[in-house]
Amino acid sequence: MSKLQQGTTAFRKANFALFAGGFITFSILYDVQPLMPIFSKEFHISAAAGSLTLSVTTLTLAISMLITSSLSEAWGRKIMMSVSLLLSSLIVIFTAFSPTFGSLLGFRILQGVVLAGLPAIAMAYLGEEVEPKSLGTAMGLYISGNSIGGMAGRIITGSVTDFFSWRVAMGSIGVISLALSIWFWLNLPKSRNFTPRPLKMKALFTSLFHHLRDPALLCLYGIAFILMGSFVTLYNYIGFQLLAPPYRLSQTIVGWIFIVYLTGTFSSTWMGRLSDSLGRRKVLWIGLVIMVAGGLLTLVAPLVIKIIGIAIFTFGFFGSHSIASSWVGRRAKTEKAQASSLYLFFYYSGSSVAGTVGGFFWTNFGWTGVIGFITFLLLCAFPLSVKLSSIPVKELQTK
Repeated sequence: MSKLQQGTTAFRKANFALFAGGFITFSILYDVQPLMPIFSKEFHISAAAGSLTLSVTTLTLAISMLITSSLSEAWGRKIMMSVSLLLSSLIVIFTAFSPTFGSLLGFRILQGVVLAGLPAIAMAYLGEEVEPKSLGTAMGLYISGNSIGGMAGRIITGSVTDFFSWRVAMGSIGVISLALSIWFWLNLPKSRNFTPRPLKMKALFTSLFHHLRDPALLCLYGIAFILMGSFVTLYNYIGFQLLAPPYRLSQTIVGWIFIVYLTGTFSSTWMGRLSDSLGRRKVLWIGLVIMVAGGLLTLVAPLVIKIIGIAIFTFGFFGSHSIASSWVGRRAKTEKAQASSLYLFFYYSGSSVAGTVGGFFWTNFGWTGVIGFITFLLLCAFPLSVKLSSIPVKELQTK
């Protein structure tokens, strides 16, 4: 069957539908991040416990993504993505009515399972349905929907909470997401180049273990864990500091700080091009150094410098992530989808584990402890990158 070409109505519909899908997924995933101080106060829990509202979701998302992509091979791409978005939107609305912190966590655990349907499948859909010459444009728009959705979810919940409550804020995200999910279902073109295949879970786990035996991929997975763990830890607890003395910022202003995400749109492209001339390891080092420098800069008291530090840290994160994630595709010679899903598994596991552990450092050592923890994590990434570059390219092929 013919594939979607740039300039056609079907191509535009597919692009905007997947942009909306990415927007929904990541706005729902991260809408709780600016609300963690509110949860700690309302439910009388620690900062680390409050961070579980994100950690449990990213953990179940990470696990579910390993399986969801294989389910779509048997059940179909569009139906899996549509159901994922519709159910996720309804769960957000239910979450807004959580009477206890335990029920809130229960909904967020379920949310992670259901959310896995889109990110695990969207790239496979694009690869099958879009012609190669137009794939870069389509993929770029989908990824921009991810980043803009993550930013918008944080800003909307932060702002609406200031004027009403966190429950109204989450309900608003749910209603917006539900409307966009219906639009996604109605507008995404049906798969024309997809052939259902029998579900073979044994083959899935065999390929996953195959990748885990490759030392180079293990290094990349470790780097993914560190990068996302550091990133989420900083954003989980910066709100606690900025809401407290001496800053006493409003929830709205704290939410709008996430607009520095836009620096990642530039850094991921710029550092990707830089790696072509300097090499991936050197550029990855540059990204890690930028993250460390940005994190240390947030220790300076003046608010303007602190925000500049957050922006620098964010710039380094997105650039480093783009290098590491693309390296996985180059390293894996077979079953690239499973290799990438494992990268995302470690990526979101880092968010869950480090994002929660960071709460211990915030409670006991304040912001200095949080940055110390992040710096330690990032320093661990340097020996992994050295090991990675010393492994011969042909090693995986000879196994």
